[in-house]
Amino acid sequence: MLLRRHRGPARLWVAVAVAALVTGAILLWSSCIGLLGTYRVQDSVVNELWRTADSDGWRASSAPRTYWPPPPNESESNGYLCVRCNGGLTQQRSAICNAVVVARIMNATLVLPELDTNSFWDDESGFVDIYDVSHFIKTLKYDIRIVMSIPNIAAQGKTKKLRAYKIDPPRDAPVTWYRTTALEKIRKYGAIYLTPFSHRLAEEIDDPELQRLRCRVNYHALRFKANIMKTSSDIANKLRSEGHFMSIHLRFELDMLAYAGCFDIFTPKEQEILIKYRKEHFPEKTFVYRERRLIGKCPLTPEEVGLILRAMGFDNTTKIYLASGKIFGGKRFMKPFKAMFPRLENHSLVGTGKPEENTRGLAGSAVDYMVCLLSDIFIPTYDGPSNFANNLMGHRLYYGFQTTMTPNRKALAPIFMDREEGHVSGFEKKVRQVMFNTQFGAPHKRIHPESFYTNSWPECFCQTKARNHADDCPPDNVNDVLESQFQNKKIYRSGS
Repeated sequence: MLLRRHRGPARLWVAVAVAALVTGAILLWSSCIGLLGTYRVQDSVVNELWRTADSDGWRASSAPRTYWPPPPNESESNGYLCVRCNGGLTQQRSAICNAVVVARIMNATLVLPELDTNSFWDDESGFVDIYDVSHFIKTLKYDIRIVMSIPNIAAQGKTKKLRAYKIDPPRDAPVTWYRTTALEKIRKYGAIYLTPFSHRLAEEIDDPELQRLRCRVNYHALRFKANIMKTSSDIANKLRSEGHFMSIHLRFELDMLAYAGCFDIFTPKEQEILIKYRKEHFPEKTFVYRERRLIGKCPLTPEEVGLILRAMGFDNTTKIYLASGKIFGGKRFMKPFKAMFPRLENHSLVGTGKPEENTRGLAGSAVDYMVCLLSDIFIPTYDGPSNFANNLMGHRLYYGFQTTMTPNRKALAPIFMDREEGHVSGFEKKVRQVMFNTQFGAPHKRIHPESFYTNSWPECFCQTKARNHADDCPPDNVNDVLESQFQNKKIYRSGS
């Protein structure tokens, strides 16, 4: 009993001593993390970001899941569909996808789409200068019939080109409009010309097979020409020769700033330019800068982008490819960003100091698109309305759930505004909390107003071990089945 009484307090003393040592060690470790090693903890997180996101067994698949009859031949077609795609590279890309779907809906023959390059890009490039036409036609041969131009027709002993009836389709027109109004016109005139053709088909369509057709066009049929692909590949390989690289779509350009109405950070002369541009191109509207910023409508400045990256744990050795037009305000805004992240490249220099080929006009935007697609991490600094950023996010999701970091400008705005007023305590911690509360490119449900082109999950994906039958992957021989149907129809035609 005496021995046990002595051992009890001794045991308690040892426990207290051990607890004190552990507590001291934890406090010491915490202070080291807080003062010296903030980025040690984040190193592992940053390393994870360079990898693709967790797919949870999902993979891209846009092949048909149900019976998909071959397209009509010339005699079965309801007529010729001509479209003129307007806007920038990716807006036109979406329009091409929509044109293919519309041709399928109407059982029509698609004439190779026109690209409105001159008004936007001030160059003469067309579809044949940007995209691989033979690949486009071959890839879609199970879906629609495509011709290079409207054919000539014989009438009253003379041969002349069939004239297309011009229509201005309603914005975001439903499938029913094409099955009624447009179909009536194409049957009557033999050909219709839809212009302008941007956002002229509703993005949400109940038929998943039509949505998968959109993906087949966007991610398989629309391949840039060989010279553009080579330039893009060369740039990506050069950037990755020393490790990972990220791409940033820095949307700090005249048109977007004028559209957003965020003028107060600019000089009086710069504000005059922005206001003039806005009056010429956008509806008149009164903006209050602070209100616009707090609701996330102002594009991030280059410095803010740098501060976000630094807060997340990226250091000044990080290689960054910058996809952007001319930065409004120039060196004054880029200087702090370059001070934080000096290893910046763009398609004009690529670290060589020599201009690259295929980097001007629409082709230059195509190179930017491909390098951003091939990068390990992509950061859109202004994802709405930005067709380039939105489409890339969807393409990277389809490409294998590649990491995309989308800053929540609304959540970040008060943090940056506090910093500007001198309240810097906890700044980086607050930025991290916002930035790490995201999907980073993992599969997630599409919620309005998220575009189908930004997130085609689940229609254009399947699950290897599906929990629901609707998510099963199509059979591996689906292309063989489509080819067999295609050939059988050709034999039937020739036999008849």
